[in-house]
Amino acid sequence: MSQLTVTGVAGLPEIAAGADLARLISDGAPDLRDGDIVVVTSKIVSKAEGRVIREDRERAIDGESVRVVARRGQTRIAETRHGLVLAAAGVDSSNTAPGTVVLLPEDPDGSARRLRKALGERRRVSIGVVITDTMGRPWRTGQTDAAIGAAGLVPLRDHRGQADTFGNTLDVTVAAVADALDVGQIGAVAEGLFALKLHVRADPPEQLRAGRVGVLEALEAVEATVGQAQHPRRKPAEQLVGQHELTGRIGPQCRARDRVRAAFGQPDQA
Repeated sequence: MSQLTVTGVAGLPEIAAGADLARLISDGAPDLRDGDIVVVTSKIVSKAEGRVIREDRERAIDGESVRVVARRGQTRIAETRHGLVLAAAGVDSSNTAPGTVVLLPEDPDGSARRLRKALGERRRVSIGVVITDTMGRPWRTGQTDAAIGAAGLVPLRDHRGQADTFGNTLDVTVAAVADALDVGQIGAVAEGLFALKLHVRADPPEQLRAGRVGVLEALEAVEATVGQAQHPRRKPAEQLVGQHELTGRIGPQCRARDRVRAAFGQPDQA
């Protein structure tokens, strides 16, 4: 039997530049153990790394963008130099002092590796770390968190070429394990918690199973793949919707512009 337990790391203070996140999370999660996964919002990582700047939000978005994927009024969906596609290129003016904005971590995977190493050394445990950011979904209402950085776990589980329970060969199924692990973050952020501890109990013990959201590799295999695992972001050539499809209509049966308008809360237009 497999279980996934989600526990908020309570008691985190307002994070300032130079904050020791490993110490703060360690103090707030005294039962951290081998195989746990620590999920942390990019906001506190960015604050600790000094990625809060006093700048006009629009200029900050310009500085963080490599291309605009879609635009509606002042709202921009932009690709960052990390290869992430986000509203406002991940620039955030919430939960920060007036007149300042928070940028994404410079290297989210590097931040995850450093935090994992620091927590491991402090607590003598082997864990995974996922750094998340909030993303909208063009065809659905509401936001959800997604992984933008990870260490100590395999963020994608590729099932292509395997057979399903009926013997059908899977052609496209790649489970977004790291993203699926972020789902508990939504309720935690609503409660003012910006870090979670996920404890996975598995049977058989040599294989970690994260409930029904995906399968992680055994810890020994994870250690060997740090820095080598495929990132869940799509390369530009692999993206299913291109810029031209989001900013104009392709034909009478493809109303991409209206779908983006609906995603931004604008009325549909003929």
